[in-house]
Amino acid sequence: MKKKFMLFMILILTLIVSAACGNSSNSASNESASNNSGTDSTEAKEEVKFPEKPITLIVPYAAGGGTDATARALATAAEKHLGQSIAVVNKTGGNAVVGISEAANAKPDGYTIIMNANEIALLPHMGLTPITYKDLAQVAHINFDPAALTVPADAPYDTVEEFINYAKEHPGEIRVGGTGKGGIWHLAAASIEKAADVKFNYVPFDGAAPAKTALLGGHIEAITVSPAEVFPQVEAGELKTLGVLADGKSSIMPDVPTFKEAGYDVSVGVWRAIDAPADTPPEVVKILADAFEKATKDEEFVKFMESNGLGIVFKGTEEYKELVAKDHEYFGELLKELGIAK
Repeated sequence: MKKKFMLFMILILTLIVSAACGNSSNSASNESASNNSGTDSTEAKEEVKFPEKPITLIVPYAAGGGTDATARALATAAEKHLGQSIAVVNKTGGNAVVGISEAANAKPDGYTIIMNANEIALLPHMGLTPITYKDLAQVAHINFDPAALTVPADAPYDTVEEFINYAKEHPGEIRVGGTGKGGIWHLAAASIEKAADVKFNYVPFDGAAPAKTALLGGHIEAITVSPAEVFPQVEAGELKTLGVLADGKSSIMPDVPTFKEAGYDVSVGVWRAIDAPADTPPEVVKILADAFEKATKDEEFVKFMESNGLGIVFKGTEEYKELVAKDHEYFGELLKELGIAK
């Protein structure tokens, strides 16, 4: 009887141990499968193949301006790191609205991107477009340039003070050109008006280049674009820059005083950055951001920017997101003060 009982107990223990081993084996198999699944998922993410065809970089301003020049030099440098060509296409109209709209509505695959300026933080407040920075995927911030007041070489004023005095004596007569109404160069002119208590007749253009052409042709009396955009004509003696709207001097015009030195607390400038359509995959945004960061360090790009007086100020995706969100709020308040916001 005892033997039968012992055999029965051994049988029970054997079954229990076998079941435990089986569960352990299944658990290990499940864990292994889970780990393999995770590895496959990670590998799938790492295997994003981009780009596999040419990329289109939209410039929402006319050819020849600072944004266009920066975009073309940057595209050439970035091509080396992306392994594909980047076609720069100017889509002008509506104070950058046409180009911004096309970019925002493009397929979110990274093959259509845009070089925006800080107008993206301005236009929505004026009711010119429902598109805001939130409708785009921020890739990378590339540069910053201050505004500068430039006039014909034979203008009857040689300093900021003389220009302001003339404006006070001739209210509303001085025609000042720049980007469209509410654009950054318009805000530069409006800021001078506010700080100096004068009134201009502002004339909008599709970019700095056509505004400069109008100035050279005698159709307007001044422009408020960046030093880089007028430097060749200033060097040639066709134009003269009276003052820079910045906290410090311009690197290519070190002898030109700032408005602050002239007694006017005005500091306005343009930044330029790369955006993609919203919902562009984060992996693609990162590939683009990495390539453009390397491009800003490219020897030829750096040389081009320095020789043309264009500043290189790189910010990655997260920093750029913070910047555009901050500017959206800031310019919204400024436009309200100027009576431009809707």
